[in-house]
Order: sequence, then structure tokens, then C-alpha cells
Amino acid sequence: MADATNPLLEPSPLPYRLPLFGLIRPEHFAEAIEAGMSAQRAAVDAIVADADAATFANTMLPLERSGLALDRVLAVFENASSADTNDELEALDARFAPLLAAHSDTIRLDQRLFARVQSLFDRLDELDLAPDERYLVERTHHDAVLAGAALDHASRARLAAINERLSVLTTAFQQHLLADTNDLALRLTDAAAVTGLDAGARSAAREAAASRDLDGWLLTLVLPTGQPALASLEDPTTRDALLAASRARGIRGGAHDTRAVLLEIVSLRAERAALLGFDSHAAAVTAGQTAGTPEAVAALLSELTGPAMRNVERERRQLASQASAAGARGLAASDWAFRAERVAAAEDALDPAEVRRHLEFERVLVDGVFHAAHLLYGLTFTARPDLIGFHPDTRVYEVFEHDGEPVGLYLLDLYTRDSKRGGAWMSSLVEQSDLTGDLPVVVNNLNIPKPAADEPTLLTFDEAGTLFHEFGHALHGLLARVRYPSQAGTRVFRDFVELPSQVNELWLIRPEILANFAVHHETGERMPQQMLDRLRSTAGIESGFSTAEYLAAAVLDQAWHRVTAGAAPDPGDLEAVAAFEEAALEAAGLAHPLVPPRYASTYFAHVFAGGYDAGYYSYIWSEVPGADIMAWFEEQGGATRANGDRFRSEILAPGGSRDPRDSIRALLGREASIEPLLARRGLA
Repeated sequence: MADATNPLLEPSPLPYRLPLFGLIRPEHFAEAIEAGMSAQRAAVDAIVADADAATFANTMLPLERSGLALDRVLAVFENASSADTNDELEALDARFAPLLAAHSDTIRLDQRLFARVQSLFDRLDELDLAPDERYLVERTHHDAVLAGAALDHASRARLAAINERLSVLTTAFQQHLLADTNDLALRLTDAAAVTGLDAGARSAAREAAASRDLDGWLLTLVLPTGQPALASLEDPTTRDALLAASRARGIRGGAHDTRAVLLEIVSLRAERAALLGFDSHAAAVTAGQTAGTPEAVAALLSELTGPAMRNVERERRQLASQASAAGARGLAASDWAFRAERVAAAEDALDPAEVRRHLEFERVLVDGVFHAAHLLYGLTFTARPDLIGFHPDTRVYEVFEHDGEPVGLYLLDLYTRDSKRGGAWMSSLVEQSDLTGDLPVVVNNLNIPKPAADEPTLLTFDEAGTLFHEFGHALHGLLARVRYPSQAGTRVFRDFVELPSQVNELWLIRPEILANFAVHHETGERMPQQMLDRLRSTAGIESGFSTAEYLAAAVLDQAWHRVTAGAAPDPGDLEAVAAFEEAALEAAGLAHPLVPPRYASTYFAHVFAGGYDAGYYSYIWSEVPGADIMAWFEEQGGATRANGDRFRSEILAPGGSRDPRDSIRALLGREASIEPLLARRGLA
């Protein structure tokens, strides 16, 4: 019998249906997930039992409604297991991953349901459908075919078994990685080892150590290979130890080694692609994206590789010269960020510590991120301390239109902790839909080290950029206005979803925004004009290093997922992972001892646990139109309401209700050009 006190069994009574976080306990999830699956199966059974011929009203509408209860629960559960996990949640994740995969396949592979969708697809030109309705039928049919609904019985059964096993493996990868990342945090007890870290960074390291009842300082690891402290730590031995810890994730053997899991994932994905009639998993994934084929992806990555590596060599010579002049050792991989900061300081008169003193988090958020959204879209943000978030550090804001009409809720969880996975991301707890009448509730999760209670949170320029980036995703979720839940917010092509977030990074460096929030946290004085000008002139022009480390990760993702069925390394051959990486990078022209990939395979959570499999290329792919749109904003006068309204109307508001290529053409009046991207990354 259902627990009448389970707060997940019914829609929340709170404003915007914000989940009742204060009442939710881990044991509530199992009951609510099971109830949601049961309700969806019953709804689908009712659809296929209808004796009438398929129509949009008797097939697509009830199908859109069928999973709402389950989606509501999973949004809360997935946020909890990512942002504040514990042993109970990890056990539930491992238990339900295969059950949810099987449930999804039961629906997607249901031949009776597919027959109804196929009937609608075959009669599209005869049906009187609105554009968003037609697109819904087209994408539902495409997704069903890509899921295997058109296969024979034996192939469908094997595909379902593969999906179930993959759900177990991706969950295991994430859990192994989180545990190993926590274990590899670098503990320092000698004050000389942390020389170079500013007061805020030292305070955060002290707090991290204290949270584990340790003395000294603890440098916790962020998800990418490069760790922020590498730019500041003056002791080369400490830098070496920190980079070594970062690169050791998943390869030390024992319970947290990710290599066997990774290799089995690759093998199963290749087998699944073959069942679906594709040469590789990458071919299957790109078939449903704007890229279309892995060959198109490879062409873009290759076009950027040569210029990026030429810039890497130019930068290497410059950094090596700086190290030699300083009487330091020969340049090592762990020295790159440290030497780059010194070169930048000499050339640009920019002191990173002084920049941080002008990037106090509250000012960046309110007078930067929120201010830009107000200038562009007329939005206002009101803190709601009366509403409880999923963690004590979570802030809740209510968002309004310029005329006071409600938009939704925005939640921000800023700080890193052992219970939170690495990286930064946006997710939706409630998605907007005219069909349900819901307005959105969106979340941004970041991993900023938390200083002591009496210390301000000072951001690096890169961390401020990450906040602007993730808020771009949040705006997509907040401002999309669609009829159907499956088209809500960021439910768009994977190689388009990064575009709004990349465009939102522009406002970090626009003078009307940057000058508004860049204020010294102690004196209240505005950032000196020279510093503002230097930040604007250097920001957005990516170094060869940052482009090359990204390209290397994208190449690894593509290489693993272009493996054909039967050709993957044996999951028992753990040493094959490093050999495969080396060969893939060498073949792509991206093997460089001083420029490791942004993510090595063994801690590449995006593609082995995060849903970006064969899709990590999407960041650079969407940056092509994104950079073009940034240039459009600059040409049109920057952060004006007219520009914001047009961007909102053509890019944000449609959500997933139309082909994103149509949205880009509607805004620019033409196809996107690659030239602005080359200029933005210094590759022209």
C-alpha cells in the first residue's frame, strides 16, 4: 500500500511545484519510482488498447502525459544522486538503473505503440497538424527507430539486454569515479606547499581538510585534468603531485578502477549500433543530431587541430623562455598553467589574485549574471529564503518578467563537497509545458571551493565564466515556451544544447556588464579601467592549450565510439585503455606531453556516465553558430532589450519544438559561418 506521507507520490503543493525537499527521505524514492513506472505502463496500455485508428489526440497526447509522474520523481532523484549523494542513494541508483532501462525499452520497443506512431508518420501530409505537432511526430518516430522499435523480436530482446547492462555500467562508472576523486584529494601539511594560493583559496583548502577531520590543507579535485590551483602553487613538487593525482583517477586498480567498466561500455555500445544497422555508436548518435555523421565531426575537429597545435608550440616556446629566465626547471605539464599566469601578468599587467578580489560571488551573480538577464530579457530575480532547497547551500530565486508575470524558479548550488559529482551543470526539476500548465524550476550546480564562514567567496575569471555559461542553460530552461513536455527547455539536439550557454558567456566581458559587477570586495572600488580593458581584450580568445586539450578529449570520445562491433579491446585487458588513448591522439595529431586531454578516458564522466557519449564534440560544433551569434550581438549593439527579445524568440523560446537549424537561420538570416569561431579561439 502506498505511503500516504510520501511527498513524491503527488505533485508538490509548493509554488511552481518545487519539490518538498524538507520532507523527502531516501526511502521515498523507491516507492515513488515504482509507482511512476506502473502508472506509465498503464497509460501506454490504454493507448494501444484503443481500437480506433491512431490520431494525434488519441496517441501523441496521452503518450506525452504518460510519464509525467515518473519524470517528476526522477528529476528529484537524479539531482540528489548527482549533487548530494550518500550510501543509500548510491544503492538505489544501482538498483533502479537496470529497472528503469528495462522500463524505458518496454515502452520504446512496444510494437503496438510503434505501429500507431508509424501510422501517424506515414500520414503526416494528410494530417492537419501545427508545426510543433508535426515535429513531435517526426522526432518520436525517429527516436523509436533509433531505439530499435523497427527490429525483429530477437534483435529487440538483445538490444534491451544491452541497454539494461549499460545502465548498470554507467552508474558504476560514476560511483567509482566519485569515490576515487575523493580518495585522491591532495592533503598538504607544510605551509610552504601551499605558497602562492591566495587567502580565499587557502581558506577553502582548510575548510575541505576540516570537513574530513584532517589538519592542514586539502586540495580537492575538479573533474577536468587541469586543476585550478596549478596556476598559483609556487612549489613545483606540489604541482607535480596535484596533476599526478588528477591523472591517476580510475587507473590504480582496486574497487574504484574504471577501466574494465569503460571497456565493457565501449563494446556493448558498438554491438548495439550494429544491431541498429550503424557502423559504430558514433554513427548512431550523430544520425539524430545536426552533425549527421561522424565524418562531419572528424572534419571539423581536424580543421581546428592544425591551427591549435601551432598555437601550442608558440605558447610552449614562450613559457619555456619564461621558466628559463626565472631560473626554474624545464617546462613540465604541471607547470603550464603556472607559467602561463606569469606570462599573462607580465604582458597584460594582470595579477590573477587581484582579479579575484574584484570578482566576489554575490556581485558577480546579482550585478553580473542577473543584471545581464534583466538588460536582455527584462527579467528580475527575487530571493526566496522561505523555500527550501535540496541542500543548505542551495539558494532559491523567483524569476519574473518585466511586467511582473511569473517565469519560474532558479536554484543555485555553488559549492563543492564530497557528496557532489565533479563539474558544473544545469538540470530541470520541473519543466515548462502548456499541456501540464507547469512553469519551470531549474538548477545550476557548480563546484567552487567553499571558504570559511567569515570569508568572501572570490571567483577566478574562469569560474565567473562557468557561472555565466551554466546560467545560459538555465535561461534556456526558464524561457522556453512549448506545448509538449518532451520539447521543453533544453530537450534539444545535443550538438545545439550548448549554444545558449556559450552565447551567455559573452556578457561576462561586455563593458556594460563587466563594469557593473567587477568591484573590489573590500574597498568597493570599481576594477581599474586598464584591468577591465585587458580582461576584455584577452577573454574569449582561447589559447592553443585550451583548444588542444578540448580537441584531444573530443577525439578520444569519437575514437572510442567509432570502434566497430567485435573490435573493442577485451574488458580484461586494462592496459589497453592507455594504449588506445595514445594511438588515437597520435593519429589525430594531438599527442603532446605537455598538453594532456581535458578528460582522460578513465575519468571522462561526460561520455561514460553523463549522456554525452559520442557527443562531446557538440561543444565545439555548437560554438560555430554560437560564435557567429556572439558576433551578431556585438554588431547589433550588445546587451539591449531588442537584441535579447530576438534571441529569446528565435533560440530560447522554441525549446525542442523545431529543428535547431531553423532557429539559427531565423536569427542570422543565413547559415552560420566558422570564421567567428576561428577568430574567437585565436585560430584564424
